[in-house]
Amino acid sequence: MARHYRLPDEPEPSPAAGLHCPYARDGASYDPFSSESESRVRRALRLLPLPLSIAICLPAMADDKPVNWGLCPVTDVLPVFQDAPVADKAAAETRDQQPTDIEGDALFGTSTVPQYQGNVALKRGDQFLGTDHLSFDTESGNYIAEGNVRYQDSSIRMTAKRAEGNQESDTHKISDIQYQLVDRRGHGGADSIDLQGSVGQMHRSTYTTCDPSQPVWKLSAPQIDVDNEEGFGTARNAVLRIGNVPVMWAPYFKFPIDDRRQTGLLYPQLGMSGRNGFDYAQPIYFNLAPNYDDTLTPRYMSKRGLMLDNEFRYLYDGGRGELQTAYLPNDKLRDKDRGQVEYSAYHNVNKTWQARANIAWVSDERYTEDFSSKLLGVTTSSLQSQVGIYGTGKNWRAGLMADYWQLTDYTLTESSLPYARQPRLFGTWDKPLLPWLEVGVYAEAVHFTHDDVNQKFGAAGDYERTGVVTPYYNGSRLDVKPYVTMPFAGASWYVTPTLAYRYTGYELDRGLADQTRLKALRDAGITNPTPDQLRGNTSPHRSVPIASLDAGMFFDRETTIRGKGYLHTLEPRLFYLRTPYRDQSDLPIFDTRDFTFSWGQLFRDSRYTGADRQNDANQLTMALSTRFINQETGRERFSGSIGQILYFDDSRVTLPNQPAQIEQGKSAWIADANYAINDRWNLGATYQWDPKYKREDLASVRARYLMSNDGIINLTYRHRLNAAAPATATKEERTLLEQVDLSFLYPINETWSVVGRYYYSIEDKAPLEIIGGVQWDSCCLAVRALARRYVRNREGELNNSFQIEFVLKGLSSVGQNTDRTLRRAILGYYRDDLYLVPPANTGAPTREDYDPNLIP
Repeated sequence: MARHYRLPDEPEPSPAAGLHCPYARDGASYDPFSSESESRVRRALRLLPLPLSIAICLPAMADDKPVNWGLCPVTDVLPVFQDAPVADKAAAETRDQQPTDIEGDALFGTSTVPQYQGNVALKRGDQFLGTDHLSFDTESGNYIAEGNVRYQDSSIRMTAKRAEGNQESDTHKISDIQYQLVDRRGHGGADSIDLQGSVGQMHRSTYTTCDPSQPVWKLSAPQIDVDNEEGFGTARNAVLRIGNVPVMWAPYFKFPIDDRRQTGLLYPQLGMSGRNGFDYAQPIYFNLAPNYDDTLTPRYMSKRGLMLDNEFRYLYDGGRGELQTAYLPNDKLRDKDRGQVEYSAYHNVNKTWQARANIAWVSDERYTEDFSSKLLGVTTSSLQSQVGIYGTGKNWRAGLMADYWQLTDYTLTESSLPYARQPRLFGTWDKPLLPWLEVGVYAEAVHFTHDDVNQKFGAAGDYERTGVVTPYYNGSRLDVKPYVTMPFAGASWYVTPTLAYRYTGYELDRGLADQTRLKALRDAGITNPTPDQLRGNTSPHRSVPIASLDAGMFFDRETTIRGKGYLHTLEPRLFYLRTPYRDQSDLPIFDTRDFTFSWGQLFRDSRYTGADRQNDANQLTMALSTRFINQETGRERFSGSIGQILYFDDSRVTLPNQPAQIEQGKSAWIADANYAINDRWNLGATYQWDPKYKREDLASVRARYLMSNDGIINLTYRHRLNAAAPATATKEERTLLEQVDLSFLYPINETWSVVGRYYYSIEDKAPLEIIGGVQWDSCCLAVRALARRYVRNREGELNNSFQIEFVLKGLSSVGQNTDRTLRRAILGYYRDDLYLVPPANTGAPTREDYDPNLIP
């Protein structure tokens, strides 16, 4: 039976306490490891975690993508040592305050050279060292551990044939090592490790995350120098092998071995496309300081030239920021220098206020189209830059901001850009005074500016400026909307009357006032106005009361369908809106647009997005919703809603160049339904039918099938008519869009899967994006290859590209980021994306995530 060597009445150890074992000498209790010898032997444990350097040095640049280890065997390469303590993180955090216990079958030798024999075990916190024989010379400092040397803590498990060294000179040598990571997957070995203080040298070391039965890849190096104090290692002649084939060789590179970042090369990105040709990017990381760094990425495109991308990041207590730049001298395809700048940052002034900045600039109007691999780059017509300070409190929100817009569509002129707000001051305040009484106010003051318009002419994709400049005029606006609301509610009903008063006043440049008056006269059909009629009002204003009543009820009953219990609800809702007419033809249009007619618009007090128009209304919304909820699981099996607006009077307020006013009668019917057939099938549909013109205004059908092996199939059909089209227009003229979108991730088996997307415009009779690809997965290696064809410019021309990525799990990935492409194209490629709040993101926010106000 093993003997436990420790003083029975040993006092509580200090943080410097080391090994303790009683030894009889001259009839007195004597501890050969006490006093000055005690601290020296304690250092013997210092070398034991060093094999962790082998494990963390080679995979130091491990990828942060979610990794699927489901294809790996559940067995450990090195089984858990039965006599080792539980290796948990809590014990690791307090290991320095713990004593070291020694167990063994026998203790013999002299007072200066004690020797432990048979099942020797040293334990401290989460650390464990086991060996067949341990001897230590207290005078010379030499020690030897040999025979079945084993070490384990909360991060690593390792075995070795022999460990020896000298505590006085702090030199150590460990031979014939095998290791396995505990807190993440990975294992390997080394012939030997030589240590001198904090500096170590590993010989013939290896690392892989593959199971020994499936050695798909392995990283090896004949020599690795590790400096634990500096936090980096240096590998020489490192070779990455896939199978038995060497695929990458690095004669010399440095890498971090702990959380401290180190300057060096990151893994490259490779690609091929018809637009850019061969595409190679090599990121270079610069660790400038603990709280800021920089990544410079030279990118060679055979059809364009050499581009330099740069990303600078900084972080401090209460804020962070990121500056991204790109510069391409003499683009071969455009014959000019090109570039972009993006800056985003925030600073927490205190718990109430936060300053934010998002600034973007590109060198020309074709930049986003040429250098974006997304369809969004083709459809984006402007870039917004914005800076401001925003705050929030218990009953208020406020902000002061400014923004600016840059044109990024060469087919348009600056007239398509929104007005810049320079500045905008806004705030909201609301406070419940009684359980049934609440008061509040919304206020906004804005100064609007706009760049002058450079006129263009062009055909066949060639758009040039004519040199003619049309001036734009500016103005300011004050919008104030106080309100009082009385929310009466019971267990199954609610009634909420609201009364608001909206005042909007302007100060306009003379040119803008005259332009607004001229548009109003034209809309009124006055073709020969007098000079007095042409003179606009530079200080127009509008005052209008707004009254609404929102009421609803909740009915529910228990029912059984096919033997399953459901809670069936009926939820009728009425919303009455009354707003008197005010002539607003003298008010300019700064930031106001129509809302797209949808379910949400049924219950708004204005059908416009901004303050430049407040529609008159005498209307009633009638809506009905129903749900079937599984009483065992709480899951909503079916939900459906239908609603319509009844207009008791004509709504006369319109926007310039808008179709005629909304006439008395009925709006289009809006219906929405979602049906979860089972845990895998889900169907959804949205439909709008206009009874006046007996036409379909909107149709959207969605279907999703979730496979048991993380596969998914999405199918969507969308059809929307242009509400501004005249009633006499043909179906083709009225159609705004008609598209079908099929995307899928289909696992053939555990190893192989295919991915794809077919996004087609029925209206244009042309594809918008086609993706086809194959994925191969194993325990430690995944390969994705994609072929992609997509619209690359506004003329509808298509671009072809090929992407391939090798994912060495637990190490990194080489090639283009196919994950990003597939996650955008296939909803549910990451299953978490199907949730409103992904399960992985339900934790409490950290201080770095603090954002007191998300008001745009």
